[in-house]
Amino acid sequence: MSSSPTASSVFEQLGVKPVINARGNNTVLGGSTPSPRVRRAMLDVERSYVDMQELLERSGQAIADMLGCEAAYVTPGAAAAMALASAACLAGADINRIQRLPDTSGMRNAILIQSGHRYHYDHAVTVAGARLREVESDQLEAALQADDVVAVLFPAHLDGASGTVSLARVIELAHARGLPVIVDAAGRVYPLERFKSYSQLGADLVAFGAKYLGALNASGILCGRRDLIAAAAMHGFMGFETAAWGKSWGRPLKVDRQTIVAVVTALREWLDTDHDARVAGYERRLQAIASELDGAPGVRLTITHDEGPAPRVLRVEVDPAQARLDATALAKELWSGTPPIAVNRDGNSAVLINPVTLLEEDDGTVASRLGNLLL
Repeated sequence: MSSSPTASSVFEQLGVKPVINARGNNTVLGGSTPSPRVRRAMLDVERSYVDMQELLERSGQAIADMLGCEAAYVTPGAAAAMALASAACLAGADINRIQRLPDTSGMRNAILIQSGHRYHYDHAVTVAGARLREVESDQLEAALQADDVVAVLFPAHLDGASGTVSLARVIELAHARGLPVIVDAAGRVYPLERFKSYSQLGADLVAFGAKYLGALNASGILCGRRDLIAAAAMHGFMGFETAAWGKSWGRPLKVDRQTIVAVVTALREWLDTDHDARVAGYERRLQAIASELDGAPGVRLTITHDEGPAPRVLRVEVDPAQARLDATALAKELWSGTPPIAVNRDGNSAVLINPVTLLEEDDGTVASRLGNLLL
């Protein structure tokens, strides 16, 4: 009896090269690798079918209980959570408005964002028909007075950016006008205190990418106010499938039962994890890789400390005047080898080795390839 094909053999059959991922939970590389506990949960639920509406409701309550917020809803990624959040702010639970989206002509449809907060993913809130309106930070309070404003978008990773109003103050200003705040906290799942802080601070709708917890690449969480989460669910794929009143725009944002259970299980596992030990393990591994590069000309090695999804990263800084390769060429050589190694790059000065998605068994390959290129 033949054994099941490995991921590598399936990739090879398709003519696709497997990649060593030292870049982190990167969407374009597949996002994440579910743990054995998460995979077991997914296999368990494959044995039975289920009422998806009930599963969404019960899983949402379980997630909300774990995160200490009123309600939650599983989505196919953080961007989908942002899109559903904006729909909830645009139309709420108004059936006539839900059926109109993404046509928002004649409706209040502006979502504000500070100029210093524009970023790559901000247009996710426009999918349901909202218009994103950029305002200078010193004009935010005045801009909130406009009759067509329905919400404020706040990217959590830019809280504290120079010249911008803080999240706490934005919530205060928006709530004074009776307006909700949507927080994109996609990868802000560590430390745990910060992970749980956004709803506690008063954010009305918070989007997370569940790939950062060890769930699937295309999975996310929308959590926050009970009424807005309930409205977001009406705009989603089950609203389309089950509502007697018509159609909602969110039919493409479908999740399967395996994904929903994976998110709940991954979240439980994440909250149960000994993160001190996890971070110490990353540091040990990165120190071992760095030790293989000692003496490389023009190379400076630093293990950076952060509170993001990658709390430890090896920064391989190269001096183009002394090193064999600059950072651009180094990243290119790593990618063009066999197997390709994906790394992040800090301009032309450094490459970054992220251990979160790097299998420990591949640490030696990464160290060896770096050494061959730099020593």
